[in-house]
Amino acid sequence: MINTILILMVIAALLLIVVILVQNPKGGGLSSEFGGGASSQMFGVQKTGDILEKLTWGFFTFIVVGALFTGLFLKAPAEGTAVNSALDVESAQTAPATTAPTLPLPSTPAPTVPAQ
Repeated sequence: MINTILILMVIAALLLIVVILVQNPKGGGLSSEFGGGASSQMFGVQKTGDILEKLTWGFFTFIVVGALFTGLFLKAPAEGTAVNSALDVESAQTAPATTAPTLPLPSTPAPTVPAQ
């Protein structure tokens, strides 16, 4: 079910991009470049703007609600269960601390220089 919602969210995001690009912002847009000017005259400028604006808000709302739904209803690991994740820093094994090797003490004393 979650996979279906994620696929629908991707489709809605692509459609949202198309709807935004088709809109006629102040000064022109892609809708006037691809013959949208004639269709906006046929349907009326205000009606086309309303339909595209409603589609934009609808796709946006679907993406936000879908994101919240998948975030809330994904199965979270229960308390006390081991999480098998390479990114989990707390459960990652660390190398044991090693001490610096000590130099052996010389068995013979160092030669002393005779005083003159």
